[in-house]
Amino acid sequence: MKPFEGTPERGSIERIFNYRLSRGRRVSENAFGLLSSVYHVLRKPMLLEPKKARKIVLATIYLHNFLRKRADSAKLYTFPGPLDTEENGGILPVGRWRIDQPMSSLLPMQNIPRRSTNDAKRIRLHLARHFITNGTIPWQNNYQ
Repeated sequence: MKPFEGTPERGSIERIFNYRLSRGRRVSENAFGLLSSVYHVLRKPMLLEPKKARKIVLATIYLHNFLRKRADSAKLYTFPGPLDTEENGGILPVGRWRIDQPMSSLLPMQNIPRRSTNDAKRIRLHLARHFITNGTIPWQNNYQ
């Protein structure tokens, strides 16, 4: 999903949406980055049918969760500083997975030319409204 353009005014519906979108994107990038730093099959395109590729991705997720939950393997499997974090003041030190393992199979989103369709814009506006009404969360205004 594409954020609203420019630098929206602090506290505006667009600014809150962009902040929530960037946090959601960071979570998925961290999860995939951490998985692909361990399971190299995720580092390059899978030349498989979608059903088979889905099974491989799910297997890596299940194995990841299994190894993290077991006390004896969690110490060996989870290395320090693997994920992006947000410190006070919005400083974002990058996780080790970004430094250790450059991605060759993923294109940076900002470099892909695209135009939002009217449907996508309607969905974005619907989500933005949700984020300031029923979907509001206490920390969504803690941004720079």
